[in-house]
Amino acid sequence: MPLRRVTIHDVARAAGVSTTTVSEALSGRGRTAEETRERVRRVAEEIGYVASAAARSLRLGRSGALGLYVPDRTVGFEYYVQLARGAAEAALSHGMALTLVPAWDNVEQLRALHIDGLIVADPAVGDPVLHVLRSLPVPMVTVEIDLDPSATPVGVVHADHLGATAALLDHVAAAGATSIAVLAPGDETAFGEQVRRVCADRDRVRVFDIPLAYRPEDATAAVDRALAADSDALVLIPDGSAIVALHHLQGRGIRVPDDVLLASYVDGPSLQIARPRITAVDIDPRLTGEAAVQALVDVVVSGHKGAIETRVPAVLNERESTRRG
Repeated sequence: MPLRRVTIHDVARAAGVSTTTVSEALSGRGRTAEETRERVRRVAEEIGYVASAAARSLRLGRSGALGLYVPDRTVGFEYYVQLARGAAEAALSHGMALTLVPAWDNVEQLRALHIDGLIVADPAVGDPVLHVLRSLPVPMVTVEIDLDPSATPVGVVHADHLGATAALLDHVAAAGATSIAVLAPGDETAFGEQVRRVCADRDRVRVFDIPLAYRPEDATAAVDRALAADSDALVLIPDGSAIVALHHLQGRGIRVPDDVLLASYVDGPSLQIARPRITAVDIDPRLTGEAAVQALVDVVVSGHKGAIETRVPAVLNERESTRRG
């Protein structure tokens, strides 16, 4: 037989106060004396009371859930998995749930989402789903800057992609590259636009197109185009594409780093165990997810006013794929 759940009424009886006083004491609201608050909290802990998240959300007029929207076809990519993990852990620490919002074509169902706030990863200009999500009456935090002029997020979480891209290209050039091919997504996202901006200002650097949400054949075709242009270094921007490139190069009998240097903008566990291990920039997706949730909590729960900008660190990790000799 299951144990009976301890309720707010049990706490009130044990502490000798009303249920209203218990509610105020545990929520931190109201005019209850601090001595009474401490006594109620102590009693609640002693008898094992756990507040109902559902009841609290209902009382506050909130759903108790945050949404996360990521680009279509990227759910299995390492970066977005870690981003979702960080966001889910942060949401749970605040007593909230995280709901994954897919690229859904039913507009009415999207508009009926019952969430308190929304995180959008890599917002892209022209995304029809994002156009609908922007119309929801909830605050939105974007991971990377939203380039759409109609966007009004309450917060932005991003890394210094301009500086990190420059550092990565400088490293590859210093490693001996004379013709660097950068396989980058388009400028419909701030991430892609910033990478391309850095490349445009550099000699010996040429950009080859690859979708942000690429298929393996997209990556291998871009690699072949770069090699046909006599590139002696490949820098792949989309998450995980460097692993596809490495396997493709090895299948063609091309050695890394002896014949071609190889680097990735987005780091991940698979790059750290590849042979050779691949040089990459760590933009800490897990911390990014945590920061995005914190920004929403600051607005939804704490009532923060004004835009919130959070910068996550970008760290260049140099490995064997760019070391010759």
